[in-house]
Amino acid sequence: SPPPLQFCRGVKDSKRRGFINVALRSVETTLHQLLADVPSWGAEFRNLAQALGAILATDVYAQIDVPPADNSAMDGYALRIDDLVGDRPLPISQRIPAGATGGALQAGTAARIFTGASIPPGADTVIAQEDCELIGELLQVNVTPRTGQHIRPRGQDITRGQLILAKGHRLVAADLGLLASLGIASVQVARRIRVALMSTGDELREPGQALADGQIYNSNRPMLAALIESLGAEVIDIGIVADTPEATRDALKRAAASAEVVISSGGVSVGEEDHVKAEVEALGSLNLWKLAIKPGKPLAYGRVLEVPFFGLPGNPVSGFVTFCLLVRPYLLKMQGATKLLPPQWPARAQFEWPRAGTRQEYLRARVVPGDEGMEVEIHPQQSSGALSSVSWCNALAIIPIGKTLRRGDRVDVIFLQDIS
Repeated sequence: SPPPLQFCRGVKDSKRRGFINVALRSVETTLHQLLADVPSWGAEFRNLAQALGAILATDVYAQIDVPPADNSAMDGYALRIDDLVGDRPLPISQRIPAGATGGALQAGTAARIFTGASIPPGADTVIAQEDCELIGELLQVNVTPRTGQHIRPRGQDITRGQLILAKGHRLVAADLGLLASLGIASVQVARRIRVALMSTGDELREPGQALADGQIYNSNRPMLAALIESLGAEVIDIGIVADTPEATRDALKRAAASAEVVISSGGVSVGEEDHVKAEVEALGSLNLWKLAIKPGKPLAYGRVLEVPFFGLPGNPVSGFVTFCLLVRPYLLKMQGATKLLPPQWPARAQFEWPRAGTRQEYLRARVVPGDEGMEVEIHPQQSSGALSSVSWCNALAIIPIGKTLRRGDRVDVIFLQDIS
């Protein structure tokens, strides 16, 4: 089992200002410990119209065959291949539209049939209508058919008793169609998590309001709210919290009382106006603080009145990266998901990275196809406050601690379409 979560400080270095970063907890260790600390969550039944993005709480098995009977894959004529003798035409004995069931095929005849219609007993072949012609009331076949052509057999797609979707699978649009094809109207999924979202900072104003000197717009709230909602969770908006201990404590209490997870944006660094860390400790526990990650070092994790708490950095890029890499898998596991982490793909670097860092770096990058596979370039502005770099990029390029890159080297990337 993983070691317990610990309060993690840097180590003072007399030759450098502040703390050196080598003592900070790694991203991989932090994620391992966070996922070991996820509380269990309940389940509910939800109809398909409300199930997109939900995570299955049970395995789903087919109760019927799909298709439920042999049916025609073409508009044309159903017949018995042994009845095709020489060029002798066949009379049409019946007409079978989709949704209707024909009678047994009379020997030496053909049935007019349409796409999706059930194959009549006795028929073993369908001739596409463009491969034959009617001469009066007789069918003339102009091709040499093979037995079983253009027939979709019963159970071709799904057989009764087959495992269709496994517990922990996150439902996408195609899954809803698959479930509907089995006659399933509702599924048991993880209950919707309520996530309280609070923003700290006297400098913040909401979009649409006028800015005074020294103020900025709150970009974190809509970004984080969208990321939370993309996981099927409900956002409880606590709003902008004033930079005072009293306001911070009151907001944390309200957040913990209204949600299953609390997320704060800003206020977890070491400034005199950063009150979140101290108030979390006063109301519960702070189990983790500061990681060897760039951007996003001042990430906090703990409990507020027994409710899981994440304190994300206030810089928008840092908040985005730490949410995607650490908070997102936590929320997914809380809902019982089995796929928690996005895949990492190799790409060829089209940039130089000569500075070996003491924190694992996630560069805003853009992956494009090249002559020898995927190539990746990075945004020229890698500041943790440059949200335009996140809007521009389609991936994060991972630079491990102590590594440098030359143009043409392999670098692992995470596609943002897999996480945001």
